[in-house]
Amino acid sequence: MKIDNKLLEVAKVFFKLGLFAFGGPAAHIAMMEEEVVNKRKWMNRQHYLDLIGATNLIPGPNSTEMTMHCGHERAGFKGLFIAGISFILPAVVTTGLLAFIYTEYGELPNIKPFFYGIKPAVLAVIASAILKLGKKAIKTWELAFFGILVLGLSLVGINEIIVLLGTGIIGAFYFYTKHKTSSSTKSVLPLFLLNLGLNGITKLTTLNVFLTFLKVGSILYGSGYVLFAYLKVELVETGFMTNQQLLDAIAMGQFTPGPVLSTATFIGYQLTGVWGALAASLGIFLPSFLFVLILNPFIPKMQKSKFLRGFLDSVNVAAVGIMIAVLFTMARDTIFPEIIDNTISGIESIQTFEWKALLIAVISTSVVFGLKKVNVMWTILGGAALGYILHLF
Repeated sequence: MKIDNKLLEVAKVFFKLGLFAFGGPAAHIAMMEEEVVNKRKWMNRQHYLDLIGATNLIPGPNSTEMTMHCGHERAGFKGLFIAGISFILPAVVTTGLLAFIYTEYGELPNIKPFFYGIKPAVLAVIASAILKLGKKAIKTWELAFFGILVLGLSLVGINEIIVLLGTGIIGAFYFYTKHKTSSSTKSVLPLFLLNLGLNGITKLTTLNVFLTFLKVGSILYGSGYVLFAYLKVELVETGFMTNQQLLDAIAMGQFTPGPVLSTATFIGYQLTGVWGALAASLGIFLPSFLFVLILNPFIPKMQKSKFLRGFLDSVNVAAVGIMIAVLFTMARDTIFPEIIDNTISGIESIQTFEWKALLIAVISTSVVFGLKKVNVMWTILGGAALGYILHLF
């Protein structure tokens, strides 16, 4: 049987990204841009920006949905599924293995020294992507103004989906009025699954686990880090998990590569074993495949419509503004983290300065911007190694 070379290429690219994509959605999108735009030329930067803008408007993990869009661009609908599965698989397998260790031994392996160096290295990768995407997104002074406004709103904590939609709508009408060009509009409405919670259920089954995570995957907007709030309601308040178990599960989603939503695998294993892990993983990621399948055909139409072109341009620059806000927050939390100090007077939060993290960030930035031919994967691995070495001192 002849293997489709494009499908094989898609599988290799996104499996590799799934193995090394640490740092959350902004970092994943930055690494993806390096692979599919700069290195492999699957699409131009403007189209990549349009995909980011459109993806931000649907529920689900943004970076995982971006892999599906990129896979579709390279190898059609088969590429969409291959890309998504290849990116998700390493995180699901790794998280499932850690769930087994956690269940058997009651604790997690100490991987914090490696993660310590990855976080500051990721800052340089995100900064590089912001610079490239920002140059393409800021086409006019109006879009520059939108970007600065979104950055400010994001830094003060305004919900990102509200900011994105608001900026898109204002920009669409502004540029439509400015150019006086008529066009028709089409919209894709997200699907919502209702009444699939665990309230009133006394014994969990694999089907319950699947339906619960299917619901969460269908309504989860923005970053996967919002997952904690959803699962606290679904699992902790219903008595199926303790708060500490949920915190450990979220930590695993952050420490392992790939999408943060691999947390579902860890939780599913805790609830009903191997079948629970599979059910939770399938449930939380399945809606993303469906949403991308629905959205993807509309993107070319959005690009051709003058009205929706203004909408996309505004959402694109808003997405860059949000990425800058994410970079600022990550840099602050990485270099000036807060630690909890149990003193005689009570529990206090103390601001600390991590010079080691700053050193890794500076070295990583020098590599990313000074040695442009070096693959970002090596920057991440180098950060992990340097973090481990510095952690010994």
